[in-house]
Amino acid sequence: MCGIFAAHGLEKAASDRARFIACSKRLRHRGPDWSGCFVGTDGILVHERLAIVGVDTGAQPLVSQDGKIILTVNGEIYNHIALRETFGPEIKFKTHSDCEVILPLYKKHDKDLCGMLDGMFSFVLLDESVSPSRIIAARDPIGITTLYQGWDSRRPGAVFFASELKALVDECDKIISFPPGHVYDSKDRSTTRYYKPSWWNGDAEGPDATIPSSPADLTRLREALEAAVRKRLMSEVPLRRSSQRLIAAIAARETEKAAQAQYEIRKRKAQSATSGNTTPTGMVDEQATLAAWPQLHSFAIGLENSPDLLAARKAAHYLGTVHHEYTFTVQEGLDAIPEVIYHLETYDVTTVRASTPMYLLSRKIKAMGVKMVLSGEGSDEILGGYLYFHAAPDSTSFHQETVKRVKNLHTSDCLRANKSTMAWGLEARVPFLDKAFLEVAMNIDPREKMFSKGADQQVDEDGRPRMEKYILRKAFDVSRDGKPYLPASILWRQKEQFSDGVGYSWIDGIKDHAESVVSDEAFAKGGERWADAPTTKEAYFIRQIFDEFFPSETAASTAVRWIPRGDWGCSSDPSGRSVSIHNAAYETT
Repeated sequence: MCGIFAAHGLEKAASDRARFIACSKRLRHRGPDWSGCFVGTDGILVHERLAIVGVDTGAQPLVSQDGKIILTVNGEIYNHIALRETFGPEIKFKTHSDCEVILPLYKKHDKDLCGMLDGMFSFVLLDESVSPSRIIAARDPIGITTLYQGWDSRRPGAVFFASELKALVDECDKIISFPPGHVYDSKDRSTTRYYKPSWWNGDAEGPDATIPSSPADLTRLREALEAAVRKRLMSEVPLRRSSQRLIAAIAARETEKAAQAQYEIRKRKAQSATSGNTTPTGMVDEQATLAAWPQLHSFAIGLENSPDLLAARKAAHYLGTVHHEYTFTVQEGLDAIPEVIYHLETYDVTTVRASTPMYLLSRKIKAMGVKMVLSGEGSDEILGGYLYFHAAPDSTSFHQETVKRVKNLHTSDCLRANKSTMAWGLEARVPFLDKAFLEVAMNIDPREKMFSKGADQQVDEDGRPRMEKYILRKAFDVSRDGKPYLPASILWRQKEQFSDGVGYSWIDGIKDHAESVVSDEAFAKGGERWADAPTTKEAYFIRQIFDEFFPSETAASTAVRWIPRGDWGCSSDPSGRSVSIHNAAYETT
């Protein structure tokens, strides 16, 4: 992924070039490989590039053959080869970039192209073949990538876009987080939803709610996720894979399949070249050939002897990955919080808690020369995996909550995964949020996803507990070759939120620090300072740092604070340990 900045409806675009390049420079951590700028008659597109596909030829902004359509993209288009093949020889592609296919798609399908893309993306396209010029901007269906839109009352005809808030705060007095699955068109200044999956109305109230009733097809669920992982292995740079155990297990198998396929291809070529000659010069060293294929690497971070480190170590040993384990101290995490908030651009407590170790881990991974990883965001929202889901009063409420959580991923886990990694120029790909996988998983009868704990917990015919994310665990309990994807102790491990799993002392440490630096008097006056008053000293501490970087009201309006389901009897603390069924629940719950 990359960083993009765009402005349209300018009176004198050329005179704004230096100013807007300076705005885009604030995004350079997202794209350290190269910078590009296009200045039109009334629009400017700037791009900060992280080269993943089309490394040598894919510099942006991309320009159409006639020079009239200009494009800047942050993202990856996984079906770009299939889309290229829909065009005849009259379309000459200039680069190997996966994003270039958007240009001819626009000419042929206009803004309907958005629904044809399979990937994670935010893009801005400037069309100078029409008068006045036209700009369209779009964001991927779930909001895996980040995109903001802004306006400036001093320039009433102008509109701005950027990958991060920080590039717009000095130019705009109104900023929004651009909605996922939508496309903006300057022709009528409209923003419309192009992503219309079958499950979208599942969170509606009353008779408008679409509640699925299809039983879980475990084979279909497994194959959909395997396909999602497979397509995300597309890369021309080191992909050292994943910190999520199940995704790592699938990636390990797909890497093994690819290595075997490469071996078979080379073997056939060697046999053909020797024409039956069985001398040593015609032989293929199988071990050497397989060893030449990139080996799966896995990563984990936590406090010393934290739950996630121990589980990741065991999974890595089972999968045979090259495992990299990093520890951090509570003090190191506290020291990083201001940087984390600057990059996250939110004051949500849950997001900051989880992003800090992910931010530290991303720095370690990038230092190894890695540009891309696979990550596991989305599974808990899709399958109701958070422990508080056990308190859902009925299956309809359970499903409505999963749909709401998926729709709001761009405000929380997607934001965390994108900005924590891109702070260091590291791209995170998210298989669970694949469109095809979502169609399968979100159309399963919610009764199959519900779970209970303690004395009420049921077991299946194989003795497996019907716990959180049961159908996903069961789908990967055994493979077609009879080999388990993961050890049972890992596959059937209790859900740990990332901020808990890195070590229970991490959240406790933030709370203790906030208690020591925020006075009772200051906390009591929080309502005078902010309309959205912090409810804990930890929240006050985080909001105070946010305001140092982003003091404007419009900047604060883009942040969304996670509020637990009090109507389900949930604790106001978003930690998984605040749920009474957690194995290490707080004693006060």
